[in-house]
Amino acid sequence: MASVASSTTLISSPSSRVFPVKSSLSSPSVSFLQTLSSPSASASLRSSFARRSSLTSTSRRSFAVKAQADELPLVGNKAPDFEAEAVFDQEFIKVKLSEYIGKKYVILFFYPLDFTFVCPTEITAFSDRYSEFEKLNTEVLGVSVDSVFSHLAWVQTDRKSGGLGDLNYHLVSDVTKSIAKSFGVLIHDQGIALRGLFIIDKEGVIQHSTINNLGIGRSVDETMRTLQALQYIQENPDEVCPAGWKPGEKSMKPDPKLSKTYFAAI
Repeated sequence: MASVASSTTLISSPSSRVFPVKSSLSSPSVSFLQTLSSPSASASLRSSFARRSSLTSTSRRSFAVKAQADELPLVGNKAPDFEAEAVFDQEFIKVKLSEYIGKKYVILFFYPLDFTFVCPTEITAFSDRYSEFEKLNTEVLGVSVDSVFSHLAWVQTDRKSGGLGDLNYHLVSDVTKSIAKSFGVLIHDQGIALRGLFIIDKEGVIQHSTINNLGIGRSVDETMRTLQALQYIQENPDEVCPAGWKPGEKSMKPDPKLSKTYFAAI
């Protein structure tokens, strides 16, 4: 391929910054870089840097991310509300996520399909630990794209035969796939959900999310630990939890000087 030779000159901006600029033989980027050297562009850049600095300072002070309302429902954003049919105690009932706001934390987890292999190990594990979540004022909701009739049949199947047996929480039916889509875990070409797990606080804000690929089961222990850490920092907003923190262990003050107390003890 033939190459076009080009020369390079340096343009000094009013603020003494130096920008490399290619000659007119090279690319249209010349006009952009030359524009940067204008007083109005410099003022615009300074304004942009100031806004970024302000946002960074705000984030450092609050130590909590708040997502924009028009972004995907990731951590820091309000959880998308939904109303759907579910199976509980071998009956069909309605579940509405917003009914828990102001009352309980929610563990919302998605799994691919009923009558599969990894899924029952997760679903039953959460059910067996349900009383521990209950003590933390937390509801558990499992969601898949299956119908309530499939959910019911699976619950009525014995665990030794690959079924679930009776569960202590609701299995939600997302046959329209709208819930999985709104939480960003839907695999569109397969029509099923990845193993997404979301911890939603009492104000309805997503505070934690993890998404596993289909073949990787999740840990109830880690979900419990993360929930406990979340509740601790919400009760103690001037503290943060270091890696692997568990109840009873030392937390940390998010301050350059006060944090040294924590580091000195480890």
